[in-house]
Amino acid sequence: MAVRVQREDFDIGAELAALTRDRHDIGAVTSFVGLVRDIAGDSKIGAMTLEHYPGMTEKELARVEAEAHARWQLSATLIVHRYGRLEPGDRIVLCAAASPHREQAFEACHFLIDWLKTSAPFWKLEDTDKGPQWVDAKTTDDAAAARWNKSQ
Repeated sequence: MAVRVQREDFDIGAELAALTRDRHDIGAVTSFVGLVRDIAGDSKIGAMTLEHYPGMTEKELARVEAEAHARWQLSATLIVHRYGRLEPGDRIVLCAAASPHREQAFEACHFLIDWLKTSAPFWKLEDTDKGPQWVDAKTTDDAAAARWNKSQ
C-alpha cells in the first residue's frame, strides 16, 4: 500500500513497474490516470490549481486505500495525487490496484478513484477564459461513489 501527494509529475510506467517488481503473486494490474482537460462546460481552461490539506489528505487517501484492501483480495495498491498549478494534458492522479485476479483489480481500481474523488480534501481552481472559478463537488461523483456503498 502506498499513498503520495506531491507537486512533481510521475512516470506511469516506472510507478507500475515498481508496484509489481519481484511480486510473482500478482496476476493483474489495473490503473487509472486522471488528466487536466482544456474545457469545462462552455469554458476554456488554461490551467488548474489543486490545493490540499497536508496531512489530512494523505490520511484520507490511506483510509480509502485500506478500505479497498478490506473489500478485495489485493496484492498491492498505489495512489499518487498531484497538487499545484497544472496545465491541460498534465497528469493529476494515478490509482493502481494489483491482485492475483483481474476482476478484483478492476473493481478495486474503480473504487479507489470513485471514493478518492468524493472524500479526499482537494480544492480545484480553474483558470478559465471567463476568469478563475472554484470547482464545486459534482453530483455525478457522489453517485459514482455511492454505488460502492451497496456492498458495505
